[in-house]
Amino acid sequence: MLNNMTDCEEGEGAPNSQGDGNPRESSPFINSSAATDAEKSLQYDAKNMALFEEEMDTSPMVSSLLSSLANYSNLPTGSKEHEEAENNEEGARPSKKPVKAPQLGTLMGVYLPCIQNIFGVILFLRMTWMVGVGGVFGSFIIVFMCCSTTMLTAISMSAIATNGVVPAGGSYYMISRSLGPEFGGAVGICFYLGTTFAGAMYILGCIEILLIYIIPQAAIFKIEGLEGPEAELALLNNMRVYGTIVLSFMSLVVFVGVKYVNKLALLFLACVILSIVAVYAGVIKTAIDPPVFPVCLLGNRTLLSKGYDVCAKVVDMDNETVTTKLWRTFCDSDSLDATCDEYFNNNNVTEIQGIPGVTSGILAENLFGNYLEKGMFLEKRRVLSEENADSPPPAANRYVMADITSFFTLLVGIYFPSVTGIMAGSNRSGDLRDAQKSIPIGTIAAITTTSIVYMSTVVLFGACIEGVVLRDKFGEGVNGNLVIGTLAWPSPWVIVFGSFFSTCGAGLQSLTGAPRLLQAIARDGIVPFLRVFGHGKDNGEPTWALLLTACICEIGIIIASLDAVAPILSMFFLMCYMFVNLACALQTLLRTPNWRPRFKFYHWALSFLGMSLCLSLMFICSWFYAIIAMGIATCIYKYIEFCGAEKEWGDGIRGISLSAARFALMRLEEGPPHTKNWRPQILVLVSVDAEQNVEQPRLLSLANQLKAGKGLTIVGTSVQGTFLDNYAEAQKADQSLRKLMETERVKGFPQVVISSNLRDGTSHLIQVGGLGGLKHNTVMVSWPRNWKQPECHQQFRNFIEVVRETTVASLALLVPKNISSYPSNGERFTEGHIDVWWIVHDGGMLMLLPFLLRQHKVWRKCRMRIFTVAQMDDNSIQMKKDLITFLYHLRIDAAVEVVEMHDGDISAYTYEKTLVMEQRSQILKQMHLTKNEKEREIQSITDSSRGSIRRKNPPASRSRPSVDEGASVAEQPEDEVRLIHGKNASATSASPTSPAPPGAVPWTDSKGAEKGQSAANPEAGKDLFNMKPEWEHLSPVDVRRMHTAMRLNEVITKKSKEAKLVLLNMPGPPKNRVGNENYMEFLEVLTEGLNRVLLVRGGGREVITIYS
Repeated sequence: MLNNMTDCEEGEGAPNSQGDGNPRESSPFINSSAATDAEKSLQYDAKNMALFEEEMDTSPMVSSLLSSLANYSNLPTGSKEHEEAENNEEGARPSKKPVKAPQLGTLMGVYLPCIQNIFGVILFLRMTWMVGVGGVFGSFIIVFMCCSTTMLTAISMSAIATNGVVPAGGSYYMISRSLGPEFGGAVGICFYLGTTFAGAMYILGCIEILLIYIIPQAAIFKIEGLEGPEAELALLNNMRVYGTIVLSFMSLVVFVGVKYVNKLALLFLACVILSIVAVYAGVIKTAIDPPVFPVCLLGNRTLLSKGYDVCAKVVDMDNETVTTKLWRTFCDSDSLDATCDEYFNNNNVTEIQGIPGVTSGILAENLFGNYLEKGMFLEKRRVLSEENADSPPPAANRYVMADITSFFTLLVGIYFPSVTGIMAGSNRSGDLRDAQKSIPIGTIAAITTTSIVYMSTVVLFGACIEGVVLRDKFGEGVNGNLVIGTLAWPSPWVIVFGSFFSTCGAGLQSLTGAPRLLQAIARDGIVPFLRVFGHGKDNGEPTWALLLTACICEIGIIIASLDAVAPILSMFFLMCYMFVNLACALQTLLRTPNWRPRFKFYHWALSFLGMSLCLSLMFICSWFYAIIAMGIATCIYKYIEFCGAEKEWGDGIRGISLSAARFALMRLEEGPPHTKNWRPQILVLVSVDAEQNVEQPRLLSLANQLKAGKGLTIVGTSVQGTFLDNYAEAQKADQSLRKLMETERVKGFPQVVISSNLRDGTSHLIQVGGLGGLKHNTVMVSWPRNWKQPECHQQFRNFIEVVRETTVASLALLVPKNISSYPSNGERFTEGHIDVWWIVHDGGMLMLLPFLLRQHKVWRKCRMRIFTVAQMDDNSIQMKKDLITFLYHLRIDAAVEVVEMHDGDISAYTYEKTLVMEQRSQILKQMHLTKNEKEREIQSITDSSRGSIRRKNPPASRSRPSVDEGASVAEQPEDEVRLIHGKNASATSASPTSPAPPGAVPWTDSKGAEKGQSAANPEAGKDLFNMKPEWEHLSPVDVRRMHTAMRLNEVITKKSKEAKLVLLNMPGPPKNRVGNENYMEFLEVLTEGLNRVLLVRGGGREVITIYS
């Protein structure tokens, strides 16, 4: 393909580009070495290698190839280079230290990073709430479904990652190289957006822990004393302010130095592991000595812990009954006879244990879900309460209430981000010692570990913690403690600070990884408008990408709700995982030769199951977000398809295309297409000049205008010579065809053949064009210009052979005459007619072609007219009615006219035209005879015409011969030829004739000769009949054909002279080659005086039908 980039594809060439702005991957294979020719030649100096010295430039020695393979590395521009650059700036090492080979193993390179990324904010802040609302059974289903999805995705990812060397780029690299640039770019950007919103989610979790559990006094917008929407708005505003501050600080840290983030990664990981261990330790302790975490209930409603000091209405102090803070909350005074809330009066206050322990049997109560509407009270099951339905609603600041409406699909969307992060190992593929071994083992082990932790915690939370405490999202009923912290041992602060540092670390990791992912996409050059984000600091740090990431992350911060942000990033991650599974399934099913993964425990069915789970989870989480995410991916896909740089990565989509094409071709072989499916599959035969440029570019314009049929287009040409000597010219011609096809927007394929002569080359194209059942059924070739010139004698013979071959092969033939006058694709006809002269039935081609042309914007405003010819014994009125009915059934809108052509006597003008035609044929024929044969032929022609010459005056001067389309002909030096030319000129100029057709050009050898005098002149007519001896040798068949051509031309010119295009049945060629020149003359006379003519021959089958 030509790399003719459009405006939206132009880009700057990076230092590692190949000159077209596209980054290239380092490769140890052929032609990738930078060694000089001298260095290469040394490898072949040994006499054992002398036999291969001619291939020195293209084929490396095996020893050097193996050495390159063994030392192959493709490190990313990441933290190592960043650290080395900073160390060099500090002067610690004045000379840059060479980049070491990657040394990370499975544990440090894959397992622990995956553990750190999978365990996150959801485990600490929402897991207990999910168990309380969804129940142990429902939560276990959610966890199992999500973990199964990630495990299946990891299996697919392992297969892709072990199918060859995985350079830096991780998941994006795998998807884009497996599914192609369109899918790769779309999914890569979705994965980038998911990672960015994950950063926002981690920051929001960090702020939630800080403002609710660590320093509630730091809130800028005070929540104390506010109720309902006002309190919720104040909390969200606090999240927005502090979230923006933390985002700015983290972005600054990432900008200043990634090495600090990487050095703190182990500390953050230690916090996560310590927190999880503390939870398990707390569970064990509850079996021995449950902690004291009392929860106060009024009836069955959970009370806010800040609303009471003692869980009782009154207490006895010094033998006196004293009201408590709880009494004052529900009553209007401290006195025992105060007016109190009706529900408060009717129900007792009870204190229950918030963490009864793993042996308490609370699991049975928490087994099933308890979904709540927003504003509902958290009520303990199996506890009765007296409630008056008519009583006014209680104050919201007394009870623990649900802050959002909960349902199963919401829990799925909120939980799924806690199982993401499985790509952390593949993202570090450039840093791994053996990526093909470490990625599968480390990723699957990490998912197994985290899945066990998640499933066990679901059961343990339900078995240890009271249901009302589990449903208490912010711990308002347990003195504002983090609920999971109440279970931890030795102290709740272990979980609080562990989760705080964990979320901080995860946020930093997201802000570190997302810009690099965007930079990788930008440097691939597949999304033109992102190319600016491929630039960064001198050491490769993605500065611009970091800025964009921070801006997108701020959108998530403005949303401010962790529960609202989680489903958004779930969509993007699920879409990414879905396409990873799709990539593996396609590669497996297509069985491409390069699909040889080292990881053997995969199957296409598992990949399809994983893909189905991902798609299902997307719509389970939120159908609205799912449609938006898929819409974004679709828009990116179409943008890359139309404006992105063309890439050939050997992707699976290309494999699908090949397999689908093979399947379709095999199906097409089963039989010819039905008439309803017939469409013009056009082979356009063009000629090229000495510079291999196309001589008739308007042929391709016409082919494009006919492509409303959406059929195949092959543009073919032949190069004269041998394959070995002329291959370069053929390649140049191929490039020229591709360029012109792109300019004319012709969707199809070029084909160039090399043959010893152009006639055979054209024949080969007609025979072998296409593949299997997808072959051309129509040939388009231009009318041979200047065919009357002696030097173009072979050209029109080749043309007639094309007509014969298409007839034998039952192919339709389109011959546009005066092709240079046809409109380009940019022109528009605002009015006019397309005239169809339907003389003989050709299967409906004459009806179908104007319909296809009128679908194109060039011909859209032209009206269609159909003319047919009636003979003496035809009923022209009935013919018109039948034709109107036929067109109605064909659903074609056209005006209809029947032209009557009565049989008439053959005029003297017709005889003269026939005589001139045969004389010219003889002249053309004698030019290819030997000298003796030529003399005999000229003598015979002269003798046969001597009587006519005697009766005519000798010409005053030698006329210049007339040629088609204004071309000139070379003078002939032979006296005999000059004699014949003079005779022809005299005969024609002196012959009175019948009136010539309007606009017709006489077939004389003088441009200024008279067209003939009127047949109304009796003297002229008498002289004509005195010339009968010279007509006696004329063929009666030729005379009749000339008569038909002239009569038709007269009628067509009269009716269609102003038409924008005339379509006309093309007569068949003569069966023997003696009449070739006469055939060309007949066609010339038939189309004389018309500007644009499209001669049409059907292929011998019906191409249009009245049936549905």
